[in-house]
Amino acid sequence: MRLSIVLALSTACLLLSGCVGSNPETALSVGPSSETTNAISPRRGPVPATSIGDVIAQSSDTSSDTPHQQSLAWAGTVAEPRALAPMNQAAGLAQHSPEAIAMMIPDKPDIEASPRSRSRIYSQRFRDAKPINFGKASPHKLAVHGVDISRWQDKMDWDKLRTEGANFAFIKATDGGDHLDPMFKTNWRKAREAGIRRGAYHFFYWCRTAGEQADWFIRNVPKEPGALPPVIDVEWNGESSCSQRISRDRVIEKIKVFSEKLERHYGQRPIIYTAPDFYKDNLQGEFLTHPFWLRSVAAHPSVRYPGRKWLFWQYSGSGLSKGVKGKIDLNVFHGSEAEWHDWVRRAT
Repeated sequence: MRLSIVLALSTACLLLSGCVGSNPETALSVGPSSETTNAISPRRGPVPATSIGDVIAQSSDTSSDTPHQQSLAWAGTVAEPRALAPMNQAAGLAQHSPEAIAMMIPDKPDIEASPRSRSRIYSQRFRDAKPINFGKASPHKLAVHGVDISRWQDKMDWDKLRTEGANFAFIKATDGGDHLDPMFKTNWRKAREAGIRRGAYHFFYWCRTAGEQADWFIRNVPKEPGALPPVIDVEWNGESSCSQRISRDRVIEKIKVFSEKLERHYGQRPIIYTAPDFYKDNLQGEFLTHPFWLRSVAAHPSVRYPGRKWLFWQYSGSGLSKGVKGKIDLNVFHGSEAEWHDWVRRAT
């Protein structure tokens, strides 16, 4: 009798093991990039018709179905991590203790956890070599300022830069399909060590396919919790070796290809950076579900980009700051300090 029970249990275990082991998952592979695009996923709503502040004031409910969350979802989010399912004790399987679960987590994971606390916001103390009087629409009336950085700002003191008012930084990573900013890795690491929220940007090169450029960016910019959404810098550049100006239709198609590929990889909708002339030629009325970062150093964005909702404003290319030698680009977030924290939480 006991032998029969043992044999039966052994048989059941073997059958159960066979069922589990007979269904291996096949690895996903990414095919070569092409200059075609799919429809952008509709999982994010359009940019709200009202300002961010107006929408946030309407509701403090953070549930996934509230207008408040939907209004900011276009900025990019990542999925919530799945909770660990408890082991089934009734089925004869032992439950893991918290200590045992902790042992399963590596001491040094490849990706560090996203910071849970709000970072301190420093008031800007920047100066400007060529100050502009924006009148009542002055960027200094907005709370959260930041900078954008490339190789040309060498040997920076990131800690000093933060206390001067750099609460965020967009860092040059790549351009074209084969160039990496030589200071990107250093700037990326030091900005994080200084507690600055940072994102990476790509300077688009119109003589290469968008898929190649997206692959190059993904290869060099880590997918990291806490990082701001990636940025695509689209503008005409007379100093580039690629001097051609392609048609509006081709511009839009290339941006779509690049944007969709980055969104699939990072789980964040890219921010579009542009300048007035390029915007007028190509982007008016386009990409309404994308956050925009607008260059406007002589007038308020509402003058240069009428009707366009924007998230970041680059208001100076001649900024001066302690911790940086030479001039630096100055930027500001379109919202209050509370709205900044809310956007960062949703976007990262």
